[in-house]
Amino acid sequence: MEDMEQIYREYMPQVYKYLFSLCRDAQTAEELTQETFYQAVKSIDHFRGECKLYVWLCQIAKHLWNREIRRRNRENLQQLEEEMPSAGAGIPEKIIEKEERMELYKSLHKLEENVREVMYLRISGEFSFREIGEILGKDENWARVTFYRGKQRVRKELLKNEM
Repeated sequence: MEDMEQIYREYMPQVYKYLFSLCRDAQTAEELTQETFYQAVKSIDHFRGECKLYVWLCQIAKHLWNREIRRRNRENLQQLEEEMPSAGAGIPEKIIEKEERMELYKSLHKLEENVREVMYLRISGEFSFREIGEILGKDENWARVTFYRGKQRVRKELLKNEM
């Protein structure tokens, strides 16, 4: 148990930062960080040491974030339907901004998972390329090149949608 407390003290800030980069919400990141360490305690016997402990914790965190996204999507579907303007009403600026954000996220969603992860970590989490490489089990140069290529594809996709 003392080992888990040491692990928590050592890795909690990094796991929190990783989750914050994914969700961009302090409260959600905090809750998911706590859940990550709870799940890690429950399944520490399954850790085989094939990767760094930090990477394993981030894998748990990513799984929990994906589960949270699925839960939110179910809830947001109903909310989105309620926010749709009536046919006779003008479209408010908020809906236009939301549509622009949706287009960006749609473009990001079309990317392969590893490219999408690099984009989210760099843009939202403000992780360095070295940190991104470490989180994803690659090197810094791979993270840098992957981000650049992802950015080019998103730009191309957004320009295509404008036409």
